Amino acid sequence: QVQLVESGGGTVQPGGSLRLSCAASRSISRVNFMGWYRQAPGKARELVAAITGGSTTTYADSVKGRFTISRDNAKNTMFLQMNSLKPEDAAVYFCYVRFDATYWGQGTQVTVSP
Repeated sequence: QVQLVESGGGTVQPGGSLRLSCAASRSISRVNFMGWYRQAPGKARELVAAITGGSTTTYADSVKGRFTISRDNAKNTMFLQMNSLKPEDAAVYFCYVRFDATYWGQGTQVTVSP
C-alpha cells in the first residue's frame, strides 16, 4: 500500500504564498503521472497541475504564471509552489500519484482570506 502525505496548507492573505508537499512512501523516480487537484465547497474537483516523468508540466489556466509544480525524485516528494494566491484558490488540495494504481493524499486545506 502506498501512502501519500501532504503538508503545507494553511491560511494566507490574498497575494500570499504557500508551498504544498506530497511525500510518497515509495520511490517516484519511475512515475510518469502525478499532480494536484483541488476541490472547493460545492464545486467539482479540478486538476490544478500535473508533472510527468520527464518533468513536463501542465497547469489549469486559472493558475498559470502563479503556481509551479515540481518533483524531487531523491526525496520521493512532489511540490506545488503557490504564489499570488487569490480567494478563489481556496480549496482542499489533493495530490495524486499513478503507480500501478492511482493513489491520493488525504488533502490539505488552503484558505485565502484577508
